[in-house]
Formats: sequence, structure tokens, C-alpha cells
Amino acid sequence: MIKSRFFSGKKYAVLGLARSGMATVEALSQSGATILAWDNREAARNDASKWAEIADIIQADLTGFDAIIVSPGVPLNTHPIAQKSIDCGVPIIGDIELFSQARASLPAHRVVGITGTNGKSTTTALLHHIIQSCAFPVRMGGNIGLPIMSQEPLPAGGIYLLELSSYQIDLTHSLSCDVAALINLSPDHLDRYDSYQSYIASKERLFSMQSADQYSVVGNGDDDTRHLYERVIKHRGPLHVILADSDIEGDQSQWPSLQGPHNKQNIAIVAAICRVLGLSEHQWRNALASFKGLEHRLERITEVDGVLYVNDSKATNPESVVPALAAYNNIHWIVGGIAKSDNFKIFESHLGNVKKVYTIGESGLSFANAMRNHLPVERCELLANAVMKAAQNAVAGDVVLLSPACASFDQFRDFEARGDCFKAAVSNIRSREENGR
Repeated sequence: MIKSRFFSGKKYAVLGLARSGMATVEALSQSGATILAWDNREAARNDASKWAEIADIIQADLTGFDAIIVSPGVPLNTHPIAQKSIDCGVPIIGDIELFSQARASLPAHRVVGITGTNGKSTTTALLHHIIQSCAFPVRMGGNIGLPIMSQEPLPAGGIYLLELSSYQIDLTHSLSCDVAALINLSPDHLDRYDSYQSYIASKERLFSMQSADQYSVVGNGDDDTRHLYERVIKHRGPLHVILADSDIEGDQSQWPSLQGPHNKQNIAIVAAICRVLGLSEHQWRNALASFKGLEHRLERITEVDGVLYVNDSKATNPESVVPALAAYNNIHWIVGGIAKSDNFKIFESHLGNVKKVYTIGESGLSFANAMRNHLPVERCELLANAVMKAAQNAVAGDVVLLSPACASFDQFRDFEARGDCFKAAVSNIRSREENGR
């Protein structure tokens, strides 16, 4: 784990003891800090008690504490911890800020921070794959993989890759990334922000924390991101601000896990970062074909009798579905769950790639009504039923795509459980086909 003498003798309150919270408590304890911790779950409190005093932070006296550390999932616009912070004069931070404060204790290294509304997990994982393939020491954390504070420090010359949500950026004040990248922007998380402009401002802070000699990379796929690029280049100057060129030459069919126009933008961001890190075009191009992609994000499951099955369960809002619909032709599209938006018009320009729609879950009727004038629609309610119906209708060359455009909580614990259900249903179809031959 990452430890630092910076934390020795200091006092911290930690609210939320899931993976990142527990890693934070242990790292601070091992660094000589005093910790007060709380979680609503008794099992989590019991696990943390070996490193921390356990008490309800909202009720506790935090006089003299150095910081309150919260999970990014804590809604600061509604949670009482925000007022508690003001009342006791103790700042609220997250584990990314702790990592930033610990950097002076680590061997010489570089940090790459990647954010964006969509694509940041794929982009971060692709960059990690490329750097690993070049045999450089690298760690991946933040909003992907293991909590960064739980990971072993890198040797000198290492590179830390951080996928950063807007919530994580909100909770850091000193993260000065050697390379900071923004892929794209579209309205999201508006339950946590006063407006879309406030959400954009949260993303933009990743650049404002950089020093003059560090590099900013900005995507070129939408107007809002280009406008942000213009503001950043005006503030920082052209020498260290890069607009990623998505016109990447090459046969995209040779990169099976990187299909669709959105992945050209992801590759453009990665290529720009690689140049800053000193990696050659030959090095990053060679690694594209061997990249396996992320589980639940345009994940190629299998082909059965020429029909490709793709798991895109991580697409939980309408904007994140557009890349999937643009990536394939002859799609049997499974959609539905708990809708975050009724902006169905965003799909219309890509519906020519869809042969039939299969709706599931709470919002199934809404999607069916919205799509019925454009495409054949079948209401299926349950995911396993939708997979079976799509498999019956699909022919060689077609794609059965789970890309729900919705949250999963009406029927599943999370999007991972939904994706696992899809894969299990596909496995059953493959088994039946193999047994029937």
C-alpha cells in the first residue's frame, strides 16, 4: 500500500468503508495517523476497527481534525457531511487527494489523469495495456481497478494512471497531473450539480490544477469539449495543450475490441498521451490489436452460427449507447432498465444500424413506445427472455447487443450483475446449439 510520513500524527475522519474507504483507513493507519471511521454497515465497521476508532462522524466532535475523507459516491449536495464540514472547519477530500499528498514520499514518477463523460475506462485500460506491453512500471487506479492507496508504490520511473470521475476531481485540490486528458463531454450526473455548466467546470478543474510545464490533452469529438479546449489553451498557452486528432490512420477491423467511431477518439487521446510519455507510434500501434477491452463495455462474448453477442451493460445512459449503435450493423438491440433520461432522440441518427429492439425492465414500455414508429419492437421484460428472442431472430452477420441506456437496479444489483446475466444467457444458447449439432 501507499504510505507517507506526511500523514504521521494527523487526524482524519473517514466516511464510507467500501473498497476505497477501507484502503484509505489502512494506509493512513500504517502511516501513523489517528482515524475516526464510520459506515452504516456493521460488518464494515467491524473490519475497520483494527485500524480506527469507530463512531458516527455526523455526531462526533471533529475539532482539530485535518480532513474528512469521503467516498466519491457520497452526494455532497444533499448529505449532512457537507454542513458538518463547514461547522467544524474541516475540509472534505477523497482518496485521490491523499495520493496527491503522498506523492512527495514516492520514488520519482509521472501521473496521468483521464476523465470524460464516456470512454474513460476504456481509454485508461488501453493506455495501461500499451505501457505494460512496453515493459514500463505502471499502476492503474482511481475509478478503475484497485483503490490507488491500496497498491504498492512503483519504482523510480513508474507511471500512475488514474481514471477520474467528476466526483473524484471535486474531492481533490492538489493533484497536478503530468498529463491530464479530457475525452468528451455530455450532460450527466445532473442530480449532483446545479447545471450542466457546473458539471463541465468540475471536469475542467483537472487542468487548472496543473503546473505550467505539464501537458493537457483534449478530445475533438463534440462542441462542448472543443469550447473547453479553447478556454484551456487561452489560459495555458499552445505549447502544452494538445487537441487529439481522431483521424487515426489504420484498419480498425484489425483492432477487434476497439470498434466504432468513439474508439477512434479514445485511440487519439491515447496516442497523444503516448507521445508526451515518450512512446513511439510503433509501440502504441502494435498494442492495439492485442487489447482485450473491458468487461461489460462493448465486450465481445462469442459468435454462435455467425451471430456476434456483445455485452455493453456499462452503458447506463442514452449518450453512452450511441457508440455501440455506431459500431455495428444489423443489430438486435436489448434496451431498458431504470431510465436516467427520456432523451430518446439521441439514438435516431443511428437506428439505421438496428434490425429490431427488445425492451426489458421498468422503462421497457417507454422505450417500446418511443421506438415503435422507427423499428420492430418486442417487449420482453426479462433479460434472459430478450436474449432468447434475439437469438431466434438473428442470422449470420447479425449482432445481438445488450446496451441498456439505463441503470440496472430494477432487476439487478449493478451493471456488472446485469452483464453477467447476459453472458450466462448467451452461454446457454451456445450450449444448446452445440448439443443440437
